[in-house]
Amino acid sequence: MTDDQASDLAPVPERTRRLAGLGRVRRRAAPTTAEARRRLRRLGGFRATRGQLTAALLTGLLGVALVAQARVTEQAGLEQLRESELVALLDDVTSRAASLGEEVDQLEADRERLLGADGDDVAAEAARQRLESYQILAGTVPVQGPGITVLVDDGGSVVTQTMVLDGIQELRDAGAEAIQVGTVRVVASSYVSTDEAGEILLDGQRLGSPYTITAVGDAHTLAGAMAIPGGFTDSLRSVGAEVTVVEADTVVIDALHEPIEPRYAQPVPATGDP
Repeated sequence: MTDDQASDLAPVPERTRRLAGLGRVRRRAAPTTAEARRRLRRLGGFRATRGQLTAALLTGLLGVALVAQARVTEQAGLEQLRESELVALLDDVTSRAASLGEEVDQLEADRERLLGADGDDVAAEAARQRLESYQILAGTVPVQGPGITVLVDDGGSVVTQTMVLDGIQELRDAGAEAIQVGTVRVVASSYVSTDEAGEILLDGQRLGSPYTITAVGDAHTLAGAMAIPGGFTDSLRSVGAEVTVVEADTVVIDALHEPIEPRYAQPVPATGDP
């Protein structure tokens, strides 16, 4: 026997056998049915940790704080107003309530008249009044009544298209029932533009300086709307124009608007339902 053959038959050292055993995979026995169920119950069960409980508590406290802050802000909205502002707000609410009450009384009175013996005559009178209102709104009839006249001297051609539009809008917001600018009647479809030379046009008609704006409505309210800081009058005066507002018991608006056939708007057909 050679030395090489003797070395092959030599016993394997203990350390080498241990290292070889580490590479073997030990197979575990399959779990029983009861053990598998216990594992599933442990996986499905929820156990809140201390961090999760702390986060939930902080979230709840944050929600309570937000609700309390919203209520405090809502209550502080009126508390932060000055006495004059609170009085004006109360007057406005009182005026609206009184106006709505009068409207309710008027509607009830109209209903009683329509149901009475003279219902046909009352209905005819109501239709006539409604026609007059529609004619005034459409600008097809001249009107007169209390109101204001605004005179604008634009010596330096500083009045712009936007300024004229703002003036008309402020009068509408103040309750003007009829408006005339120069010789043009303002209606719902009126528009302000400019021509190629930069001249201001109202419904395609040129507005020459000085400008005259006439409005029918509550004269005091309309004049107050023209005096709003930062409004129409202030804008004109800030660029050098002279503005004069005159209140009167009676002003006349005689410019008429020629109705045009609508191109796009069509009435919705009646469904027959009451």
